[in-house]
Amino acid sequence: MAEFDPVPTSADAFAQLAIELHDAPGVEETIDAVVQFALQALSCTYAGVALHRRGSRPEVAAVTDPVVAEVYDLQIDDEDGPLVTALRERTNVLIRDTSSDLRWPRWAAKVAALGVRSVLDVPLTTGTGSTASVGVLGLYSPQPDAFGPDDEAIAHILARHASVAVATARHEETMAQAVDARKLVGQAMGILMERFDVDGDRAFAILKRYSQDTNTKLRDVAQHLIDTRKLPH
Repeated sequence: MAEFDPVPTSADAFAQLAIELHDAPGVEETIDAVVQFALQALSCTYAGVALHRRGSRPEVAAVTDPVVAEVYDLQIDDEDGPLVTALRERTNVLIRDTSSDLRWPRWAAKVAALGVRSVLDVPLTTGTGSTASVGVLGLYSPQPDAFGPDDEAIAHILARHASVAVATARHEETMAQAVDARKLVGQAMGILMERFDVDGDRAFAILKRYSQDTNTKLRDVAQHLIDTRKLPH
C-alpha cells in the first residue's frame, strides 16, 4: 500500500489516490485503497465499505478494525440503520453521537457500547438508475461530533472516486469470469463431442440439460466434467 500525501485533502493527494485506484488489480485491492485513504484524509479512527448486491443483503467488503464489522452486521441482520438508509436512499447519514441519536435507538445503544460515538455513512453511486448503487463508505470515531462540514465534503469526493473505481473493477472481474466460463464450457463441449461423437450444438444441449436437471450453473457443470470426466448426477 502506497503512502499518501501528508496533507491528504489536497488535489495532489486525490490525484495520487486516483492513480492507485486505477492500478489496483481487483475489487478487494481497490476497496482497501479507499479505506486506507479515508483513515488519513478524514477525522475517523475506523472505516469500512459495504457493497450492494442486487437481490441480496449487502456484503461487508472491507473494514479497518473488527468493530466496523460488528457495526455493519448489527444493521444488516436487522435490515435497518444508517448504512441501510444511506444505501437505499443514496444520501449521506451523519450521527453526531450514538449515545443520544434517536433515529435507530437500539442499534445506536449497541454501537455506543462498542466505543463508537460518531458515524458518517456516505453512499457510493455511479448515477441515478436502478443499477447506480455500488455500496456505502462508513466512517467511525470514538469521539462525539467528530465529523464536520469539511469531513463531509472530503468524504463526498472520496466516495465519487471510489464509486467509479469499484464499479469498474467489478465490471472487469465479471468480464474475466465470463471469458473463463466460456473457455470452460468450450473445453467441456470438446470432451463430449469426442466421447459421444456429437456436434457442438448437441454437446452444448447436453451440458445445458445437466445444468437445469441438477440446478447447477453451466460453468460448474463444465468444470465438473473437465475435472472428473463425468457429468454431475
